[in-house]
Amino acid sequence: MSTPTSSAFDLDAFGRRHIGTSPSDHGLMLAELGYDSLDALMAAAVPTSIRMGEVLNSAIPAAATEREALAELAALAEQNTVRTSMIGLGYFGTITPSVIQRNVLENPSWYTAYTPYQPEISQGRLEALINFQTMVTDLTGLDTANASMLDEGTAVVEGMLLARRASKSTSNRFIVDADVLPQTLALLESRSVAVGIELVVVPLDEQTDVAAAGSHFGLFVQYPGASGRVWNPAAVIAASKAQGALAVVAADLLALALITSPGEHGADVAVGTSQRFGVPMGFGGPHAGYMAVRKGLERQLPGRLVGVSKDAVGAPAYRLTLQAREQHIRREKATSNICTAQVLLAVMASMYAVYHGPRGIRHIATQVHQATVNAAARLRASGIEVVHDSYFDTLLVRVPGGAAEAVATAHRSGVLYGRVDDDTVRLSFDEVTATDAELVDRALAPLGAAPVAGREVGVWRPASPIADELRRTTPYLQHPVFNTHHSETQMMRYLKTLADRDYALDRGMIPLGSCTMKLNAATEMQSVTWPEFANLHPFAPEADVVGTLGLIEQLETWLAEVTGYDTVSLQPNAGSQGELAGLLAIRGFHLANGDVDRDLCLIPSSAHGTNAASAVLAGMRVVVVACDELGNVDLDDLRAKIAEHADRIAALMITYPSTHGVYEHEVKQITQAVHDAGGQVYVDGANLNALLGYARFGDFGGDVSHLNLHKTFCIPHGGGGPGVGPVAAKAHLAPYLPGHPMAQRADHSGGVTHDGGPVSAAPYGSPSILPISWAYVRMMGSEGLKQATATAVLAANFVASRLREHFPVLYTGDNGLVAHECILDLRPLTAATGVTVDDVAKRLVDYGFHAPTMSFPVAGTLMVEPTESEDLAELERFVEAMVAIKVEADAVAAGEWPADDNPLVNAPHTAESVIAGEWSHPYTREQAVYPVHALVRNKYWAPVRRIDQAYGDRNLVCACPPVEAFA
Repeated sequence: MSTPTSSAFDLDAFGRRHIGTSPSDHGLMLAELGYDSLDALMAAAVPTSIRMGEVLNSAIPAAATEREALAELAALAEQNTVRTSMIGLGYFGTITPSVIQRNVLENPSWYTAYTPYQPEISQGRLEALINFQTMVTDLTGLDTANASMLDEGTAVVEGMLLARRASKSTSNRFIVDADVLPQTLALLESRSVAVGIELVVVPLDEQTDVAAAGSHFGLFVQYPGASGRVWNPAAVIAASKAQGALAVVAADLLALALITSPGEHGADVAVGTSQRFGVPMGFGGPHAGYMAVRKGLERQLPGRLVGVSKDAVGAPAYRLTLQAREQHIRREKATSNICTAQVLLAVMASMYAVYHGPRGIRHIATQVHQATVNAAARLRASGIEVVHDSYFDTLLVRVPGGAAEAVATAHRSGVLYGRVDDDTVRLSFDEVTATDAELVDRALAPLGAAPVAGREVGVWRPASPIADELRRTTPYLQHPVFNTHHSETQMMRYLKTLADRDYALDRGMIPLGSCTMKLNAATEMQSVTWPEFANLHPFAPEADVVGTLGLIEQLETWLAEVTGYDTVSLQPNAGSQGELAGLLAIRGFHLANGDVDRDLCLIPSSAHGTNAASAVLAGMRVVVVACDELGNVDLDDLRAKIAEHADRIAALMITYPSTHGVYEHEVKQITQAVHDAGGQVYVDGANLNALLGYARFGDFGGDVSHLNLHKTFCIPHGGGGPGVGPVAAKAHLAPYLPGHPMAQRADHSGGVTHDGGPVSAAPYGSPSILPISWAYVRMMGSEGLKQATATAVLAANFVASRLREHFPVLYTGDNGLVAHECILDLRPLTAATGVTVDDVAKRLVDYGFHAPTMSFPVAGTLMVEPTESEDLAELERFVEAMVAIKVEADAVAAGEWPADDNPLVNAPHTAESVIAGEWSHPYTREQAVYPVHALVRNKYWAPVRRIDQAYGDRNLVCACPPVEAFA
């Protein structure tokens, strides 16, 4: 029996660390399937018609060792120059408390967790997220906040869309504050066109007559403004709301520690970023945006919302609430395509507030504000004009005709100004600069500010210019969680306690189909916190960010090669945003060609729901294409839909391999039929882990695709985010891919420019985590990537084969094989025993597993994706658990246990449930919590019993409950 000879298994190669099974394991697994090599298995699984040939002159170098990759990353980092940023515009220097950096950002218990769809084993991060929601509602003065947004710019767009659907106004006009952040304005302009919204940019102040702008459904205020100005928007908000509009305010959370909250001004929606709460700038991301709304709008919130419910014994328990409003569930009826969050970064920001508490947050805000006040006084004392009289942390400074020289002089001294125009520069103070007197002197010197005799910068305290009516008097962060964990010992233990309530990849396999929960290697993660990457402002000059731009260019080139496309944009900061970017590119292409009536998007019935939601937000109408009994696109129905709609077809969106986990033979016929009708083909890259190295989207008819770097390319899921969803395209779509007015370079992979509107606030999306995927590709090399694909397919087919006699495998392709995931049909089990897919999912917790994906894409099924990173013992452990659960279900059917009192319907079992009180169940305590002997020494204990989802929806509580609730 032949075994792989790939360098991926050389003793010095990273590949043997990434891939969990060994060549000898492969021999055993292949024997189970009846194949003598991985090559034979892949030849039988992947259709010959799409198999790629050899790539000549590959841009991907041979695999590097871990040490070599880190050395190359260090060389790239050395090409960056980190200067003190005073650019502002929503990105600020911040100090990440070491206890948070070590115990959250660098802790796999936090960064390898998945979205908390199984709340019983997600109580730790759900508590951290409800802390985040409470922090946001407290500071914004509104009633309900969600569990984070992708960034501030996209949060403003979502606020605009929320205002339109919630307003009773029939207008399509949205008024935008002229003092808006420039990147936010670019996003609003890009996103509004596709959905028919007219933007009206107005210089807002206390005297503005908003009625003069005409009827409108919404008003947007930047607070404080991009210029730093702080003013009272209450009258303007009231006037706008009087004619039926909703008011959206983008507010700086740190400023809200000192100035009146948006809620007190009458805002309906508050949005913004939590970046300056301990999350490094990272050249633009990832950071957790936020959105909060007044009472009555909570069901309109996009994204995820954490709420409080109760478990089976009445104990309080956290869960994602109102999940029916999630956009990927609502499909073409969606009002947003956001189906994710920035959980890891929201956790960091919430813990920053927990660690500092209300006094600490106010102290930091006061230091920042006082440094700004001192600087303004010094400038004015030197005869230099400061534009605004009221501000929090940002000054506009007039230097007639001298802005360029001032910026250049500051740059040489290690400081970055923001250049507003030829006569004006911007200085923004932050937590890093506020207490450094020498730095402030250096920052002010290029403007000609003389030292003020007898006034020490850290001591001199001119009066705050903020008017009394704008000074915050209402309390915030009053809950005990923000007033308890202020020593490092307390904080460390709190973070450990929460981590222990969760299940992440550091505990065991997370076999989620469609989600690819694979190894996030420590070497890949290592450079994320290097200051040369972490401390860059996204609008820093090109000369300062050469290393990061070089890394981005290399990664774009590598991703273009492995997908068969010509160019890649890394800007989309989630898979859903990559979908949107690709569809907007298709829309732009058709409009440029005069095909203004092409507005239909064909989407198979099995597709992930964000496909339909993204199409709607790209201004398209969705036409659903049927699937056949094998889960493939129904060719006859596709041809009928094409014939019916003909000249209106803009695009087809398909996932390959299919959402059902099989390689479709007819994919080339499908793409050709759409091209013949004049449409474009969007291939969803969610399942690329089954294809990499064996076939390429661009070779079998794809025009554009998004990829999930948080799946195939090892960026961790982080408990539900961060993610990166780059969009790759053929050359004819390149001009319509997302550009950015503030990008350092216009050119991208393939030597082309991307001139479409932006889809994220920063030019390169979330670049601080791109070194993770760069390192993965660099250490695997082309052969290693191919080996990973084959091993993933082997693992899925091995599990399918071992479980087939116990659970039907719902869809298979050639030779009875699946791709990288298999769907286990539990419907016959439910019919025979009454045991549901929920019961099996919760019982798996007692066996020490996270459940596979439930009821997607078919209700009553489990979709299992073991990935290439799991070892054979872990695969066998999962098989053993599933077989044992089948035996338990059969015992229920046989009457050995009652249908309403058995280990499955009562799962999961907590430690308390088996030691407290009398045991009255018909099964033993040992059967409840130690169903297999291996658990005796290595038991994961769920912290709560099964959670009552309906109760939480009926009784909506989305902020920290009182301590008494846990008594």
